[in-house]
Amino acid sequence: MEDAVRARDAAREALADIEPPQLHETLDDRLVDASMSPGVLTFTSARALESGVDLDGIAERAAGVQLIYEGLRLTRTLAHDEPWVDDAGNDIDADLDILAADVLVSRGFYLLARTEAAARAVETVRAFGRDQTRRETGGGDSEALDRNLEADVFELAVVAGTTAVGTDAPTALLEYVASLAREYEGDLPPAAVALPETTAEQIATLSGDDRVPSSATDQ
Repeated sequence: MEDAVRARDAAREALADIEPPQLHETLDDRLVDASMSPGVLTFTSARALESGVDLDGIAERAAGVQLIYEGLRLTRTLAHDEPWVDDAGNDIDADLDILAADVLVSRGFYLLARTEAAARAVETVRAFGRDQTRRETGGGDSEALDRNLEADVFELAVVAGTTAVGTDAPTALLEYVASLAREYEGDLPPAAVALPETTAEQIATLSGDDRVPSSATDQ
């Protein structure tokens, strides 16, 4: 199964019990066309260090990373373009988006809560809050502050993936994936674009693993 499909299916499955139907539809719509780069990177990180790893066994980790990103990404959009400032009559949709963002992040936390990536997930959300506060108060480069989200989520992804196979992500690896995320402006592109073919090899090398990894992204 392609990693992007596996990540999307896992994320959608994690939200399957959300009600009412209108909220569930809003959540599902967010995932249909979303870049699965964070989830794919989670799988890639685990497979780079253990080629035979059961990817279905770490699907919840990939989903958790993906959902946290989707929730924070939606929060960022709402913060930059407040939906209540006009009279278009879309208050219900705006309220649903706010609720959806909360649900996405909280469900992502739930999936990672009992993993080694739990603390990193908390720090990812805290860092996002600090960055957005600085952005609103003019405390830094707004584009750079926004881009920190993608960098932090990529770091979360490799932590979730490498710890799934009993390896801690070293600083050099975190810096490498953060640099990948910073190459793009705005929302992340598809994983096949965001993650070079050499990603798995780089993860193995920077983790101190001399095994030959499989292809970076099974797209």
